[in-house]
Amino acid sequence: MFYFGPRAQRTSESIVCLGIGGGVLVDYLSELTASNLELSAQVMESFGSADIRGVALSYVENSGISRTKAIPLSKLESALVGGVGMSPVFDAFLLDDSITSSDVSGGPMGDLRLFPDLSSATILPNEGWGWIPVNRFRQDRSPHPLDHRLFATKMVDRLRSMGISSKMSFEIEWILSSNTDGGFEPATVGPAYGLERIVELGDYLLEILDALEAAGIKVEQIHPEYAAGQFEVSVAPTSPVVAADQSVLMKHVIRTVSHNYGLRASFAPSVVAGGVGNGGHVHFSFSEGEEYLFGSGPDQRYGLTGRGESILAGVLSELDALSAIGTPTVASYLRLVPQHWAGAFKCWGVENREAALRLVRSGPLVPPTAANAEIKSFDLAASPYLVVGSVLAIAAASVDKGLTLTNPIDTDPALLDGAALAAAGVVRMPTHLRAALDALSHSDVIRTAMGNDLYTAFVAVRDAELATYGALEPDEVVAASRWKY
Repeated sequence: MFYFGPRAQRTSESIVCLGIGGGVLVDYLSELTASNLELSAQVMESFGSADIRGVALSYVENSGISRTKAIPLSKLESALVGGVGMSPVFDAFLLDDSITSSDVSGGPMGDLRLFPDLSSATILPNEGWGWIPVNRFRQDRSPHPLDHRLFATKMVDRLRSMGISSKMSFEIEWILSSNTDGGFEPATVGPAYGLERIVELGDYLLEILDALEAAGIKVEQIHPEYAAGQFEVSVAPTSPVVAADQSVLMKHVIRTVSHNYGLRASFAPSVVAGGVGNGGHVHFSFSEGEEYLFGSGPDQRYGLTGRGESILAGVLSELDALSAIGTPTVASYLRLVPQHWAGAFKCWGVENREAALRLVRSGPLVPPTAANAEIKSFDLAASPYLVVGSVLAIAAASVDKGLTLTNPIDTDPALLDGAALAAAGVVRMPTHLRAALDALSHSDVIRTAMGNDLYTAFVAVRDAELATYGALEPDEVVAASRWKY
């Protein structure tokens, strides 16, 4: 992936017109078109040399599912100029492909244009296929207000206009089944984190490594995880929108290789009711010139600069609302339980894997450039672009407020009694989707950043899924969502 390099960073002086959700305005389509024209010859040559015949164009909508249209390679150059048509109705799709509606989404009317971003083009492990993420625009060339990738891009620009750069990465967890008929049978018998699983599926893991590295993704770790049949891959941090692109691509690569081995991969939050589920932890860091906001500060503040601490305090305060974005399904709350390393408590800690917000602090073995924070509660039912955009929106709103953190929690919060939790200001994260959506409704920061249209359409989908699945038994919720993500 990213053979062709991310588009050049714009300066704050170039941020001048057209945008979504208010705030910083950019002529995104003109900028994208200019970048694509510079890269088109190189991409066409690379795709042609690899015998690419079909190109999958994809985006993520409000249910967290990647939707696609595919075109022959011969049509790619025309798509760069005029886009590819697709109905806006998918912004109202639920995970089961039923359709809800809102004042701004649903129904048969209208048409959008999908514009590929060649800077993220890659060759897939599916023979003959390439993949390119898209941004969606209206027929009048204005950004589609419900487009998640444009929302994330806009939040990157907002921070950049303040002189702050950011990097992110997503951890991908998945559970493998040897049953491909809809049921679940773990594909491994080896113990959690056990070397035996490398014996069982070593060739499979090597093929995933090869495919990810061929796609330009810098893999840092790939290993067995806790649950039966579960694995995880971690990758190097990169620019936020690229990190979200990589999250989508990694899931597709893993799904494809699994299929080729006669296996089925689930990225759902809960694969077996009552068991350990799949997380989608997001890591993030910020810098201002040569200063790293989570690593260049004093030791007594865990390496945090004043602006870095203010960002983390802002993220901590918004974790309830962020749950609606990062744990957005009924199934998400089957995973989000104490003592599962899922971040079930609203608190922060230094290297505390039971805290929802974990700081990886700088030290003798971690340089300031590598210090970062991790939200552990999130899962892979979330749109990575909404996750990126929402975290960056909070960072932009918090960085100059001078916010301070409470003392970090240095134990498993589940072991503290009620009085100790209250004294430390620690509470449970939302335990069901309704509570998370209620918290989001009170978040001026996230709602304002999303804009009314995106917020309204997103909540309509989540409300409809809550009405459909909220009263079901855990086994029924799991069965309905196991193979959707």
